[in-house]
Amino acid sequence: MTTALAVLLFVNAAFNVIVWPQFYKRVSRDTRARDAAGKPTTFLIVHAVLIAIALVIAVVSVIAGIAALAGA
Repeated sequence: MTTALAVLLFVNAAFNVIVWPQFYKRVSRDTRARDAAGKPTTFLIVHAVLIAIALVIAVVSVIAGIAALAGA
């Protein structure tokens, strides 16, 4: 069971690392991402914060997965 937990955590981390940076590329190219002066809008800032949180969760998942394997 512990190995299955570790694998699930690693899959979660991989998903976050693969998907969210690609999503950021799309968000940053969106017309709503910057105002007329070229400054970042709330749309871009909110999405950047959410993506950063997802990447932190990926790091935590890897650490928890390693801990689960070490405890197995």
